[in-house]
Amino acid sequence: MMRIDAHQHFWRYAAEAYPWIGDDMPALKRDRLPQDLKPELDAAHIDGCIAVQARADEAENAFLLELAAAHPWIVAVVGWIDLFAADASARLDHWCAHPEFRGVRHLLQDDPDVVATLADPRFNAGIDDIQRRRLVYDVLVRGSAQLAAAVPFCARHDRHWLVLDHLGKPVIDATIDPDWRKAIAALGALPHVLCKLSGLVTELATPAIDADAIHRHLDVVLEAFGAERLMFGSDWPVCELRADYAEVAAIVRDWAGRLSANEQAQLWGGSAARCYGFTA
Repeated sequence: MMRIDAHQHFWRYAAEAYPWIGDDMPALKRDRLPQDLKPELDAAHIDGCIAVQARADEAENAFLLELAAAHPWIVAVVGWIDLFAADASARLDHWCAHPEFRGVRHLLQDDPDVVATLADPRFNAGIDDIQRRRLVYDVLVRGSAQLAAAVPFCARHDRHWLVLDHLGKPVIDATIDPDWRKAIAALGALPHVLCKLSGLVTELATPAIDADAIHRHLDVVLEAFGAERLMFGSDWPVCELRADYAEVAAIVRDWAGRLSANEQAQLWGGSAARCYGFTA
C-alpha cells in the first residue's frame, strides 16, 4: 500500500495572494513547489501526497490540478469553491470533470462568525452538493468553541466523508482541554468523519517541540476515531515554521509504533485512499 501525506500545500508566492502569510513567517515567503517537497517525501518513505488549497480562489484549483497532472504522485487535490455563490453547483460540475479533484475546503477558522456560516442555508446547500458528487469536505476550524459548533453541522451532512483538519487546532501543551476532548469524542462517534494528524507542531504552546504533548493529543483522537479513521498529514510547508518535514513525520511515526501493522497501514495511506477515492 502506498504511504500518503494527506495534507500539504504548494504555492507560487505573491504577498497579495497569501495575506495570511505574515511578516513573522519568512520561511513561507517563497515558492513551494513539487520539486521542493519530493526529496522530503522520499527521505520519509512517503510515496505520494494530497495537495490542499491555501487560498480562497478558484485559480488555486487550476494551479493544483496542473501540478497533479505533471506529477502523478500528487494523488488528489482538495480545492476551493465559493459555496455561497449562486452558481456554486455549476462550478462544482466544472471542477469535477478533473479526476484528481477529490475534495473542497472552506476556511471556516477565519470566518468572523463560524456559527452563522455553519447555519447558513446557502453554505449547507453547497455541502449537500459536494456530498452528492461524492467529494470530500475538509473541516478547518480552530479551537474547542469552533470545533463544538462543527459537531451538529457534521452530523447533518452524513452522505459522504468529512475530514477534520489538524485535530481541530487545539492549543497543544501539557494538558488536554476538556472541551476539545468532548467535541472530539462527539465527532468520533460520527462514522462518516475522519481526522487528519496534521498541523500539530504549529499549534504547540511551548517554545520547544514537545512530542509528548502531541502524543497525548493523538491518544485522544485514536480513542475517538480508531486508527482506521486517522490519516497522516504533514501540513508542509507551514510545518516548517516550527519543525522540518522529517521531524513532523517522526513525531507521528514514533507514536504510531504502538499500533498493529494493519492500523499503521490505514494511518499511513489506507484511510486517505478510501476517503479521497484513489488507488493506494
